[in-house]
Amino acid sequence: MPLRPPAGFISAFYDPLRNPNAPTIGTATGDNEAASVAFTTPSNVGGSAISSYTAISTPGAFTGSAASSPVTVTGLTNGTAYTFIVWATNSYGPSAYSAASGSVTPAAPRGVYGAGNTDGAGNTYINVIQYITITTTGDSTDFGDLTIGRRRAGACASASRGVFAGGQTSSGDTNVMDYITIASIGNATDFGDLALGINSISGCASSTRGLFAGGGYSSISYITIASTGNSSFFGNLSASRSNMGVCASPTRGLFGGGGSLTNVIDYVTIATTGNSSDFGDLTVERQSLAACSSSTRGVFGGGIDASDVTNIIDFVTIASTGNATDFGDLTLARRELAACSSNTRGCWGGGSDAGFRNVIDYVTIASAGNAIDFGDLANITGFSGCNRLAGCSNASGGVE
Repeated sequence: MPLRPPAGFISAFYDPLRNPNAPTIGTATGDNEAASVAFTTPSNVGGSAISSYTAISTPGAFTGSAASSPVTVTGLTNGTAYTFIVWATNSYGPSAYSAASGSVTPAAPRGVYGAGNTDGAGNTYINVIQYITITTTGDSTDFGDLTIGRRRAGACASASRGVFAGGQTSSGDTNVMDYITIASIGNATDFGDLALGINSISGCASSTRGLFAGGGYSSISYITIASTGNSSFFGNLSASRSNMGVCASPTRGLFGGGGSLTNVIDYVTIATTGNSSDFGDLTVERQSLAACSSSTRGVFGGGIDASDVTNIIDFVTIASTGNATDFGDLTLARRELAACSSNTRGCWGGGSDAGFRNVIDYVTIASAGNAIDFGDLANITGFSGCNRLAGCSNASGGVE
């Protein structure tokens, strides 16, 4: 591959001493027939400000441009693996190419909801998994079953595999982890074990590593999603909490709310084990909420605050520490719900207020505003609603 774009890309004022340095490639994240390519801007921008960044795919030579990271490349084929390079352009011409990104395979964004409690049966622990196609609206569809029925599990996912961990069974807390291939319906398979049986946990993930935390403990566990096996110790949260909302970008995981009502948000760098750091605060102290994310923005919805069940949605920019900002409201106040997302849309399913709910809401993550009805959880096992369930998807940094 040449060191810089072909001659047709170079302006009449090209000067090799004044063009920018190459960007540093980051993570490419798959979406529906598209990919988002992250990068770090060069410290040496050359003789003038950088006007644009361009990413190009291999195979296919599909391109996209943007003024800053990330660049979105569209027109891709779902199910095909792509890598990307990026270059910068100023008035003197283009930079050299960046290194190639890791491989990413775009896919129709599918969200899955699993486990939970059924309406009118407080001691019933279900093993049902349901799925939705996030880019469309409509009711969920039966996916298969977990290896055991449970509630208050956590979930996380890579672009291909979802993992459900822990939870509470009829005989007590469990350390079981199951996995599914999200693009293929079917029953879950044993993944390995958490270090101990634990419920009321939450999960998030990068493209390769999943994190689970909560359950009244401060410890964070991690797994390599592509490789079955038991979890390992990652680090500690700032305090022991449970029933958190957890989300992630391709590089950073956020843990918000939970415990006996807190507004604290912690963050970790998913690729690097260690204790969490303070990120900022939610707009309201609450627990039993659910969060999801695009590659850049995290949204936290629902829960219970000091006075009642709430419909609040907050958002943060994951790369920038700071307090959350009001986003809008869910269609219905509820707690113990689950969330999943694509890189553009977040969906909250189930939960409870005075009763159990089968509602699924959605928002466009980049645009603040109230949630819109998506459809309903399906009446697969004879229940009309579900709470204490877990959710994940194949289409974003991470979810729960």
